[in-house]
Order: sequence, then C-alpha cells, then structure tokens
Amino acid sequence: MKTKSKIAALRNQLRSSGIQAYLVPSSDPHNSEYIPTRWQRRAFISGFTGSAGEACVTLTDASLWTDSRYFLQAERELAGSGMRLQKIGLAGTPSLVEWLASHLPKGSKVGVNPQVITHQRYVTLQKELSDRGLQLVLVKQDLVDAVWPDKPALSLSKLETHDIKYAGESVASKLKKVRSEMKSQGATAHVLNELDAIAWLFNLRGRDVDFNPVFVSYAIIKEKSAHLFVDLRKVTPDVKRSLGKHVKIHRYDAFGNVLKGLAKSRGKTWVHDATASQWIFAQLGKSNLITERSPITLLKAMKSFKQIRGMTAAHVRDGVAMVKFLSWLDENIGKIPMSELSLEVELERARCASSLYRGPSFSPIIGYAGNGAVVHYRAVQATSRQVKAKGLMVIDSGGQYPDGTTDITRTICCGTPTRMQKEHFTRVLKGHIAVATTPFPIGTRGPQLEVLAKRALWMAGLNYLHGTGHGVGHYLCVHEGPASLAPRFPNDVLMPGMVLSNEPGYYRDGEYGIRIENLVYVTVDKDRPGFYKFENLTLCPIDTRLIDVTLLTTGERLYINQYHARVRNAIGSKVKGKTKLWLYRMTRPI
Repeated sequence: MKTKSKIAALRNQLRSSGIQAYLVPSSDPHNSEYIPTRWQRRAFISGFTGSAGEACVTLTDASLWTDSRYFLQAERELAGSGMRLQKIGLAGTPSLVEWLASHLPKGSKVGVNPQVITHQRYVTLQKELSDRGLQLVLVKQDLVDAVWPDKPALSLSKLETHDIKYAGESVASKLKKVRSEMKSQGATAHVLNELDAIAWLFNLRGRDVDFNPVFVSYAIIKEKSAHLFVDLRKVTPDVKRSLGKHVKIHRYDAFGNVLKGLAKSRGKTWVHDATASQWIFAQLGKSNLITERSPITLLKAMKSFKQIRGMTAAHVRDGVAMVKFLSWLDENIGKIPMSELSLEVELERARCASSLYRGPSFSPIIGYAGNGAVVHYRAVQATSRQVKAKGLMVIDSGGQYPDGTTDITRTICCGTPTRMQKEHFTRVLKGHIAVATTPFPIGTRGPQLEVLAKRALWMAGLNYLHGTGHGVGHYLCVHEGPASLAPRFPNDVLMPGMVLSNEPGYYRDGEYGIRIENLVYVTVDKDRPGFYKFENLTLCPIDTRLIDVTLLTTGERLYINQYHARVRNAIGSKVKGKTKLWLYRMTRPI
C-alpha cells in the first residue's frame, strides 16, 4: 500500500470516529527513540523512516515535522506522498498547533493515542489547542493500527543476564540506591516505563529493539519489593535466578491493573511526567504523584570506574575493527567496485571478527560525496552511490559489546582533496580538539561547551545545526540522557563518569559532509582543583590527508600527534601486515 492510499484509509477512520485530525508521533508506550517495528506507526503512515518526526493528518491535509538532521532524507522519502514536510527551526515553519489552527474550524477534534504521548506533552498540547478553540481527544484504539493489516508482532527473544563483571554493580545495590532516593522524596512506589532504565536496574538485556539491547517491559519499585512486567515467554531460568528474591515477575499486560491499585493507595507514586505516557497517568488517576525525573537517569549516566574500564576495552576492540576496515578501504578504493551498501557489509564483517561483538549500536551512516551532507543518511538500494577514488566520505557507525557501546565518525579522503575541503575539515577538527582539550569548572552544563566546537567554523561564516554531542549508554542506548553537548538538556550539569560524543561537523548540500566524532568521558582534572575534563575513549586515526596544517596552532598539532601515538600504542600490537603498516602511516606526526 502506497503512502497516499494509507493516508486515504486513515481519513476514513477519522470520519467514522468523528475526529477532524489525527496526531501520529514517533514514540511508543515506552517513550523510546528506537522502537519495535510493531509500534512504528509514524513511519508506516508517512513513509519517512528517520528516528525523529511527527505526522498529523486531517481530512484534507497532511504534514510531517522533523529537525535539520533529516531535512534532505525527509524531502526524498515524502516526495509524491501527499504529506508536506515542515522543517522545524526554520523561519516560516508553523508549529503543529499553528498548523492545526489554520487548517481546522473551531470546535474540531484532534485525536491521539494516549499510549504514545507523554503526560507532560498531553497537558501542554491540550491547553494550546483549547486556547485556539480545538479539542484534544484520546482514542481507545490507535487509528493507524486499523489501516495496518499486516502489523508485525512484538519480539519473543529471550532476556539475557548482564554479568556483574560488566555491569559493575548488583541489582540489590541499585535497588537500594533507588529506594534511598524514593525515601528522600517521600515516595512509596516508583513507576518505570523507559526500557533502558529497566534493563540497567535489573542487569538484564534483550533483543526487542534494533540496535539497543533492551526488552519491552514496565517496572514498579516499592519500599520492600520490586516488580517487572514482561512477556513471560521471554523469561529464562537464568533470568529468574539472577533476579532471585529481589524482583517479582508479572505478565506485561498486568501492568495496567497494578497501576490502578496504586491509585487507591495512600502513598506517593513517583512517575516522570516527561517520559511516562498519558495512559499511565490515566490509570493512576489523581493519586498523590511525584512527577520529577527518575533518579535512575542520573545513576545510569554516571558510569562507575569498572564501567569506564569496560568502555575503554570495548573501544580498543572497536578500534581494531575500524583500523582493519579503513586499511582495507584505503587499499581497494578505486580498484574494486564498492558502494555505500557494500561498505556497510564490509564494516560489519570487521566488527564481527570479535567474539564479544553483539551488533551495531545504530544503523551505520556511510555517505559518499553529496550523501555525506545528509546528517542522518541511511543508504538504500535507490540511493546507494558507487564509491570512487575522489571526494569525501562520512563513515558514522558503532558497536554493542557487553562491556560498552561505541559510536565513531571518520571523514575519509577518497582521492585528492581540494583546498576548500581541507579548510572545512580542519575547521571542524579545530572544534573537535577544542572540546576535547578544554577543562571546565564543576557545575558546567553541556550546552555551554558547544561554542568551543563551533568557533573555528563561525570565524569563517560556517555552521552546523545538529547537536555537538549526546550521552552514550553502557551496553545500552547509543543516545542517553541527560549528558549532552546540545540544547536538549539545557539545565543538566556534566558529572564524572558521563560518556558523551564529541562530533562537530560541516555540510555542503549536494557536495559533501564532514564530521569527526570520538566518545569521551568526564573525569576530575587533577591539575585544576574544582575542574573536570574530558578523556578520549575512541581509538582510530583521523585522516591527516585532509588537514591544512597552516590552520592549526602548535597546541592543536601536539594534540593530534599525541592522540595518534595513543592510537598506535593501543592498536598496533593487535594488527598485522598491511594493516599495521597502514596504521603507522596514518598516525605519523604532522
């Protein structure tokens, strides 16, 4: 069924339901970024496959909102669909509410599934629509599901225990910390719906979601008990033993009734209004609620020494795979046929050489020439370019290992770079170095450092629109809050143990993209009391063929040479032959 036909079928559902517009967010009942295919309703109805976006369909019009990372991709995927692209952040782009107010008469009803909209968003949207004479209504059955006859089932993959040698802390210890935070807030129950929080708390992992080792579940933590709600067919004897007496396991679909029981209790229930769905809040009713962010968010983000040690080991392993792949690429480019898609296969093969590799941490972004300018590009048969011995190529990828998650971007010189390409690359590199090397006082918020990454570009009248860095989980989600070098979490301070990406870039539409990304972690700066600093985790050469050395300061050159010496020392003994020669050549001092 083509997108136009899907939208037409959805409009029939609107008419029969007495609704004039229907909102289709990207989310699922667990407020996930990457979601199971069964709940990818926005992608189904719009044809847009990016991870961030929101569609809205009226009886006569349809639009999709997404941010700058996906503008080019969305334009391509929405072409001919009858759904108009609304570019968030650009002048003249209406907000969802403005668009609805201009397309609907007063008194119209806007429907939404209460399981895929957070309570906080619901309250805000309800008021904004009401102020414009529109009504937000909750539907009992998702209208997109009614036009999706072959909707996939949820995964039945078994849960896996996450060994304490990797996790670094027992379930009992984590529960004790959570209960301590609950006690300080006067909470007698804590409701969890975010999958990575549940996986972290119970030292479990799963395979229900692409790229993220999580499993579909809910949890409730009480003063003296803990409860996990999951499809019982996925629970193995090992999982039962690992949870032991600490956790009671229930059917996934029993969660709603237990919530209603909490609504009748006299105690306070802690549930985050920015991540929990309106459906969860509806089950809890008007019981005494604490709606602050879960304490697990920060506990999970601040990796322990053991976890950082594991992340370090994972990055050595990943660095070996990257060096083998890039060496092979350098040797064969222009000599054998290769495409963006074939390079994905080759890169995956390199990572699979490790017995500890558990799969990619996100869909790889291999963008040659103009495709590299699409920030979150994903090659498909229709777009995959043949790679030639000229131009630039962005390779953004990552892996999942039981001791850590990786995310790395390298921009590759495929031939002889132009003077402009070298200047642009070097200015991006200068920003990358500035972030990596600048100490910052305790209490610094991530977005405050973003100017460091952009200064060299701004001096040349250049810029990029995506965030400079995101938090990264420990064998969990590659995007993890609240650590950030972007405005998404403007009030959260950087804390020791947080792992973030450092990934400035520059993009020329239709020509090329440039991005340099390492993962770093926050640690105490022993030379500067009251300060923190970043330490690199990623170990892989930066392509010096693209550097205009005349634009670098002495300190920047020293940084590159010291970083490459570290890469050489960490990886050199683990590769042989041509690969080792390539590594030594690519890490020579500049």
